Amino acid sequence: MSNPPLHDWNLAPKAAIELQKQLAGRVELEDRLERIRHIAGVDIGFEESGDITRAAVVVLAWPPAAPGEFEVVEQVVHREPTRMPYIPGLLSFREVPAALAAFDKLTTKPELVMVDGQGIAHPRRLGVASHLGLWLDLPTIGVAKSRLCGRHATPGDERGDWMPLMDGEETIGVVLRSRTGVKPVFVSPGHRLSLPTALEWATACLGRTKLPEPTRLADRLASRRG
Repeated sequence: MSNPPLHDWNLAPKAAIELQKQLAGRVELEDRLERIRHIAGVDIGFEESGDITRAAVVVLAWPPAAPGEFEVVEQVVHREPTRMPYIPGLLSFREVPAALAAFDKLTTKPELVMVDGQGIAHPRRLGVASHLGLWLDLPTIGVAKSRLCGRHATPGDERGDWMPLMDGEETIGVVLRSRTGVKPVFVSPGHRLSLPTALEWATACLGRTKLPEPTRLADRLASRRG
């Protein structure tokens, strides 16, 4: 279900950085959503000391039957040789190709995609969620477990408390307390979404754990072997 190729993946780091700067200008930070019937969660990991990239996509029906109780409509895993070594700031070139191949296996097209990783909360405003969103031309949200860049105050201790994530004078995301007494997550728009809408959807998808259900279920699927 991926769209025509945007670029080659086999790039030297310097060329990849320049491409990130160009692609960041194509990221849309205004809401452009269809009616949401399905939400996909995406998690990308690595096997065999990093030699194999493993992408998991879980598609959930929206709305849930009850708060936090989502129906899994479809799930796929794709494994392929890793294309690029780990280079800080260039993770999307290492992860997105496998994610795109996983999306190509789906029979259900989601209207919203939630990614375990950064959206625009990235030094060049092109994290994994933004890069994937451009390729798929779908609204995407980045929900990361740790901060890549920016500064923030500590959010309150209650679930739903948040503080802005700032880089200079620019707001690039929010730091969300997704569960009382647990370390926060970092939410940022990926593509075709505003920051308030990204936060709204991330909060709406929270279940009983720290991670929103789409990325929690994708993370669980990605961690399986075989």
